[in-house]
Amino acid sequence: MSNFPVAALRSVELSTPDINSSVDFYTGVWGLQVVAETDGKIFLAASGDDFHVLELKAGERSELRKITFRTGSADQLDALFGKATGAGYPVLREVGEANAPSGGRRFVIREPQGSVLEFVHGDRLREGVAKACLPIRLAHVNINSAEIEALSGFYQDVLGFRLTDRSKLMAFLRCNDDHHAVVLAEAPDNGLNHIAFLMPDLESVMRGSGRVVDAGYPIGWGVGRHGPGDNVFAYFVDPNGVVVEYTAEVLQVDDSYRVKGPSEWTWPPGRTDHWGIAGPKSEACKKAQLSVGFAR
Repeated sequence: MSNFPVAALRSVELSTPDINSSVDFYTGVWGLQVVAETDGKIFLAASGDDFHVLELKAGERSELRKITFRTGSADQLDALFGKATGAGYPVLREVGEANAPSGGRRFVIREPQGSVLEFVHGDRLREGVAKACLPIRLAHVNINSAEIEALSGFYQDVLGFRLTDRSKLMAFLRCNDDHHAVVLAEAPDNGLNHIAFLMPDLESVMRGSGRVVDAGYPIGWGVGRHGPGDNVFAYFVDPNGVVVEYTAEVLQVDDSYRVKGPSEWTWPPGRTDHWGIAGPKSEACKKAQLSVGFAR
């Protein structure tokens, strides 16, 4: 089994033009809870072990401020920093103590297409208990890229991810047994496509989706089952234009997994998922997937 320097996707930080409506949505509808507030940021946890999975900060518009990954060891954190800086990527924060309530040591860089990436080790964990119909942790983050092969190369060559599948429009990359932690989507502009939250099971995706619909947020795409990753999905647009996904049953893979290419990931005409029951993605969802940029 590969020894990945990055062990997991931990959290995402967003700016939002209406922080109150964002907090209300993610706590009252989506199923997260506020665990800390400091330095103008609100930290929200899922039901799993991560101290937090989402950071919210007030801003002029919805933007992706940061993606945070956890490394497998302190030595891997230092080695990863050396590799990233040696390759010439901009350093925003040197290796040092993290200033978030979750603590640990961290460094922050900007990847070649503009997204800010943080890497942490030794951060604080919670005694999480997975609960039915509530998110456990982040499953993956999907990034729009105008140069998908170059960005895929960065994740593989510098960060040590492995390519698991390549469809016509997307590259799927893993850093542990999950089929993917990062997905890169071909797009005219770089930015955030969506954030996926792992649910305990299919039933939780269905019931959680019903809760979100009852709160007045229609399903933007789904419920269905993806091809690459074989995971169940339901997409929504939050009150400030960020696309979020409930997902479950993500395919678990090891080094024996054979990478499949675009010719193997095709659907019959009119079908958008394995089951064939997910209708076309809503126009609001498609627009939102191309509307959230990177914070500068």
